[in-house]
Amino acid sequence: MMFLNKRLAVFFYCLLCLMAGVVSQAKGLPKLQEGDIIFQQSRSSQSLAIQQATGSPYSHMGIILLRNGKPYVFEAAGQVKYTPLNAWIARGEGKHFVIKRLKNGGQPLSELQQLRIRQQAQQFVNLPYDMQFTWSDNKMYCSELVWKIYDRALGVPIGKLQKISEFHFTPIVLFKLYDRYGKQVPWNQQVISPQAMFESPLLVTVIDQ
Repeated sequence: MMFLNKRLAVFFYCLLCLMAGVVSQAKGLPKLQEGDIIFQQSRSSQSLAIQQATGSPYSHMGIILLRNGKPYVFEAAGQVKYTPLNAWIARGEGKHFVIKRLKNGGQPLSELQQLRIRQQAQQFVNLPYDMQFTWSDNKMYCSELVWKIYDRALGVPIGKLQKISEFHFTPIVLFKLYDRYGKQVPWNQQVISPQAMFESPLLVTVIDQ
């Protein structure tokens, strides 16, 4: 009986510590909102090439959407899908991530704006990942997905569109390009990079950890 009481005491002590940690963390982080944009350094095979091409550590991104009150990252990775936020963060290098939010005059997105974002996102669910970074709606890459959701749902183009020819070309970047396109690299193809969106003056950082 005494042994059981000790085990119960240890259990409740650990539970209290866990609850204290959760509360502490919650106090230190702003409340997530639908439409928040999240960035990370991916561990994918193309991550280093993207980093070198754009001069940024951020090679992957998605948009925060809630499902049954829980935060998910709506992303293009393998296909367009919902990934639980914690699982998405765990995939990133060092679990580091940055969350940015539309400035929107200092106001949170309205319920109507959030609804439009959810509806637009749903149009892209299950599309395959676009390995060639085209600008069609048949396939999607990560930054294209988020850019088109904001542009079509709210009329807000976040980040400057660029041509492939405008990026930095290291040996690793060139290897990836020729591996994807062969000798027919579409240098004038329009693209949007995670870094272009990360640097947009329309966004403000709310979490960096």
